[in-house]
Amino acid sequence: MNQQPAPSPSALPASLAANPKLSTWLKFSSDGKVAISPGKVEIGQGIVTALAQIAADELDIDLSRVQMIRASTAVSPNEGVTSGSLSIQQSGRALRHVCAEVRRIFLEQAAERLGIDIDALDIEDGTISGPGNVRTSYWELAQEVSLDRDATLSVTPKTVARRLLAGNSIPRIDIPDKVFARPRFIHDQALVGMLHGRVLRPENTRAKLVGLREDNVRAVVGLVAVVRDGSFAGVVAETEHAAEAALNALRKGATWSDGEPLPDEDDLASFLKAQPSESTVIGEKTAASPGTAARTIRRQYTRPYIAHASIAPSCAVAQWAGDRVHVWTHSQGVYLLRTDLALVLKLPVENITIEHMEGAGCYGHNAADDVALDAVLLAKSAGGRPVRVQWSRQGEMSDAPFGAAMVIEIEADLDERGEIIDWRHSIWSNGHAARPGRAAQPALLAAFELENPFPRIVSTNPPQANGGGGDRNSIPLYDFPSWHIGSHRLTTMPIRTSALRTLGGQGNVFAIESMLDEIAVERGEDPVAFRLRHLRDERAKDVIRAAALRAGWKPEKRPGIGHGVSFGRYKNTGAYCAAVAEIEGAEDISVRKLTLAVDVGEAINPDGVINQIEGGAIQATSWVLKERVRFDRRRITSTSWSEYPILRFSEVPEVEVEVIQRPDMDPVGAGEAAHGPVTAAIANAVFDALGVRVRDLPITRDRIIAAMELT
Repeated sequence: MNQQPAPSPSALPASLAANPKLSTWLKFSSDGKVAISPGKVEIGQGIVTALAQIAADELDIDLSRVQMIRASTAVSPNEGVTSGSLSIQQSGRALRHVCAEVRRIFLEQAAERLGIDIDALDIEDGTISGPGNVRTSYWELAQEVSLDRDATLSVTPKTVARRLLAGNSIPRIDIPDKVFARPRFIHDQALVGMLHGRVLRPENTRAKLVGLREDNVRAVVGLVAVVRDGSFAGVVAETEHAAEAALNALRKGATWSDGEPLPDEDDLASFLKAQPSESTVIGEKTAASPGTAARTIRRQYTRPYIAHASIAPSCAVAQWAGDRVHVWTHSQGVYLLRTDLALVLKLPVENITIEHMEGAGCYGHNAADDVALDAVLLAKSAGGRPVRVQWSRQGEMSDAPFGAAMVIEIEADLDERGEIIDWRHSIWSNGHAARPGRAAQPALLAAFELENPFPRIVSTNPPQANGGGGDRNSIPLYDFPSWHIGSHRLTTMPIRTSALRTLGGQGNVFAIESMLDEIAVERGEDPVAFRLRHLRDERAKDVIRAAALRAGWKPEKRPGIGHGVSFGRYKNTGAYCAAVAEIEGAEDISVRKLTLAVDVGEAINPDGVINQIEGGAIQATSWVLKERVRFDRRRITSTSWSEYPILRFSEVPEVEVEVIQRPDMDPVGAGEAAHGPVTAAIANAVFDALGVRVRDLPITRDRIIAAMELT
């Protein structure tokens, strides 16, 4: 029978407080289904499955009844952007509360209709029943119950013990369409009368279009329109083939300015440290009894610019109807994109509808938003017909924002016993965030190219309260007596940067965990024991112990084989993750096995958590061993897979993941937890195998040789 609700919460979840109308989140359809409409989007992380589990649990319905609605500015709650491993924390908590309140509302209505005390009623798969076999259902009552009301604090979601689906590995509901090639991705969108568009962009960075001959373009069969507005130029055609032919003809008639110079790629650290910057103290701690430094260790660690390198280039579809436009996009923030489009188009936001469709995963600010504006601008010339725009591989690898390069310097003062008594951590990097919708000016590429251009935005960093940017994970979790953490955000930006998975977290964990390993090795102390000795957080200790135990730490030493360990807690507030890497050093470094332990609090879908950790570990391996944006002084040169190699299937390591389930603790996201620990674990394993410390990513043969020469 129905149980009395637990004491009410003191405040609504943040996403629900911002979008309190219950009907925005949930609707009962006439066919016995429940339509769930979160504001977070599926980008390959399996979030729609976890959110469906939460909804089905709280409503007491079978998972098959849940229909997950794609995010749209027309119908969905505004939950900002899907980023930072926050979907479960934000959307999951809001949805759990919504469904718990809706369940209670329907129980109250059923009790009134059936003339039975509410505590005598129960719900099974949406059917509400009581003594004497009286029954009704959500769907019978739906016409009598209005959900067009605000959420309240009157209801508390179920306790963990009463949940049936959360904590179980439910098959992902988005996978069947992908396996059986049913249209689900933006690239598969095919609207009636759809045209195809392509945009012309320069090879040299920030070159301006100074001349354009269109005579050859007009001869292309199937051409619909040539569009030019300042340095923004493109074509619209009946077919993709015609669009490509028209673009090639347009390129031959284009004249460009010289563009703007880029840094010296081979001396990137010096460039970053020499640029004007905004300096911020991120954290300080003073020792109660300062020790005396016997010596100081100083190390510098770097990471390069990194591309999102989505397997499929960015794509969008736009259609105008009078002064209104509808956009289909794989943007991670439909409302934020709408804000920027309104700025560029000088339209009220109500005239713009943005609808999400899945695209190739990128986990960050790639070109999905840029291509949406491209499509909107080209569709103006299409007479009301929809226009589909897809970027080329070259465009994707040269014009989309990159993850920012970083230089990190750490100084550690050691006493006469070799113990750390002071820690100083300094970061030089461009900002890691220039997403749309967060500034008074748009952050979209075409907006910078118009005849009356908007100023180019210089990337900023989110505040520490939101996880930070270049400074993310820079404050150590270890119990050092004192520290000083400083960040220098560049105020110039010759290479466009914005959010890439983990922001600065990967670079900072790499630096911290590499430095700790250097000190432990110098002391002759086991790296696992060294870390445990400097930690107070038992959850942190548990993931390190779990990963070490599962990996059999430390395996017997073999020639050319190395093992390394590392730990991090994403944003210092999210998921705990520890990694043990086994590598082999031959002609190149290969990662043979990664063993990870993760603690995300309550794991709603443990298999989904494992998937996310596996994916993050493999992506981090690719970053560590291969990925680096290449450029000369004029342009980005890594515009194909040959110049920007990523990890091949044959190079993917074996990955084992242990999930430490804590159902009594609030869930947090897993998507970005593995990158930093895996990066440092591989670097530490390289030292263990070769006796060479590589402090500059990626760890390639050339970098190892260079490190050997310095040893």
